[in-house]
Amino acid sequence: MDLQAIDLGVARGGVPVLEGVTFSLGLGRALVLRGPNGAGKTTLLRTMAGLQPPLSGRIEGAEDRIAYAAHADGLKSMLSVTENLSFWADVFAQRDIEPAIKAFDLTGLRTRLAGTLSAGQKRRLGLARLMVTGRPIWVLDEPTVSLDAASVALFADAVRAHLQQGGAALMATHIDLGLNEAEVLDVGKFRAVPRVSAQDEAFL
Repeated sequence: MDLQAIDLGVARGGVPVLEGVTFSLGLGRALVLRGPNGAGKTTLLRTMAGLQPPLSGRIEGAEDRIAYAAHADGLKSMLSVTENLSFWADVFAQRDIEPAIKAFDLTGLRTRLAGTLSAGQKRRLGLARLMVTGRPIWVLDEPTVSLDAASVALFADAVRAHLQQGGAALMATHIDLGLNEAEVLDVGKFRAVPRVSAQDEAFL
């Protein structure tokens, strides 16, 4: 089943940001959100991931299928790399963390405490968590932050493999990941029109 946004409206701090957002994301496909800072990309992703309710419209195909990765890496600083991945694998009733270790070049860091990793290493570990969730839809907010060129390539390979295995990805990123499967959605065309109340009109 596709992930769908149908006439979706989203708000930030109670203020409408986007309205009428409609798209369908099928398995094996990626959708990249574009737009300037503050355009509503993060708010839309959080809403799609179920972290906040939509202002209007509806979301279909999201139930227990989404793994979300935001700016925070979601790591436990006093656990090792292996222990962090094992923890999240247990949460999602998964077992094998080896593909995630290899995909994000974490083999040499297995025993390192997450709190001692560099920003880029933490980011790689945070993204590796996606692979141990077993969930088919990845929702990603600026996933390449803190990553060097080599790590961006690792991430792109991981997304590509996920798509080839029947997964899907919805992401906000300014980086061209070279994904032929990716479509682009400019959120600017869904910008909410400011509404003027009757009380405000009295002062116009």
